[in-house]
Amino acid sequence: MVHQMMNNSNNSAPSASSNNKIMASPGWRPRLDWRSAGLTAIVGMLAACSTVEPPRRADSPVPMARPADTGPRTAAVTPERSAAWQWADSQPLPGPLTRGKSVWTPARWSELPGWGYDELHEAWNAWLRSCERPAPGFAGICAEVRQLTLGSAQEQHDWLMRRLQPYRLSTPAGEGKGLLTGYYEPMMNASRTPSAAFAVPLHRPPPSFRAGAIWYSRQDIATQPQAQAALRGQEIAWLADPVDALMLQIQGSGRLHISEPDGSQRLVRLAYAGNNGHPYQSVARWLLDRKLISSGSWEAIRAWAQQNPGRVQEMLAANPRYVFFREEPLSDLDARFGPRGAQGVALTPGRSIAVDRDSIPYGTPVWLRSAGPAAQFEKLVLAQDTGSAIIGAVRADYFTGWGDEAYTLAAGLKQPLELWALWPRGQ
Repeated sequence: MVHQMMNNSNNSAPSASSNNKIMASPGWRPRLDWRSAGLTAIVGMLAACSTVEPPRRADSPVPMARPADTGPRTAAVTPERSAAWQWADSQPLPGPLTRGKSVWTPARWSELPGWGYDELHEAWNAWLRSCERPAPGFAGICAEVRQLTLGSAQEQHDWLMRRLQPYRLSTPAGEGKGLLTGYYEPMMNASRTPSAAFAVPLHRPPPSFRAGAIWYSRQDIATQPQAQAALRGQEIAWLADPVDALMLQIQGSGRLHISEPDGSQRLVRLAYAGNNGHPYQSVARWLLDRKLISSGSWEAIRAWAQQNPGRVQEMLAANPRYVFFREEPLSDLDARFGPRGAQGVALTPGRSIAVDRDSIPYGTPVWLRSAGPAAQFEKLVLAQDTGSAIIGAVRADYFTGWGDEAYTLAAGLKQPLELWALWPRGQ
């Protein structure tokens, strides 16, 4: 999945990777005039897992409530009765590791805040997805992950402690706290054919397009007959608003509720298929620098565009990068997951994160802790994606899913972060 960062203060270009991320901008809400209950549900577990809810250990961290919680969390396992817990904390610690821009310092399982309180079966779907393309050293681990799909909470926790070693991530300077942001998959209405109401095209790559080559800029596409001729016949669908199209291109993937010529409706996914090779530039930054808006939110951008229709193309041209898409059908199963991330596997809402691949290999299970006004997390997630703004040892983008609630959470996430990579013992 591809998107770039819409950042009020950072105008950096996206990385050369084919998968770049955006933090949703606070203040803007997608304009949706349809609802589909099946799309707003977060993916469930593959099979029911048994749990035990004993009193928590006196020395364990205070539970952190998730956004929807109305009361304190209860323990998923019985740490003080676990032989695996005692065994794991009695083992000699390995030496620290250096991976690209990060230092991995070995830690005890008892040092992980909230360990024993996460419902691990909720992460198992994401892990099974990662095992479709396992990280180096995880092939044997993945075979056991599949066997434990129906395991109890205690069995899953015990297995993790026996097979994996936690490493706290930090910068080379020793800083162990970073930043968590969020991203999501937009949902928009579209038409298969152009009309006065739907006049903004979304394109598949033209025949002359070559990955990595410089093609026509966004302004060229809007004004030059040669560029327009090259794209003729490559329209996938048409949107009503050019700002919506920009949002979809920045995000890099989305779901379209398309009206077909015969009046039928189809739900499809548009996935990233390449870009024109020009650097990404923030239109929010362009507007802020000219003091045309006072905040870089999508709400402010949209309000300015509505008040200044004659200057919208000028604003859009500030970002020369243009993104091409491919259409993918959405089966019932596909609709329960997000788009494919940089690892090449479908993302799982609430359990997939984008990371700096130089610091954390794709497919690595990660213990994540973050506390802020938007949410409080102490949970197992999988490193399955990357992004141009996701740089550094302790930096992650949290995939929240799709729809209004997912947008709201993604837009609000900008809070402190701590990470522990869980790596096979002896490697």
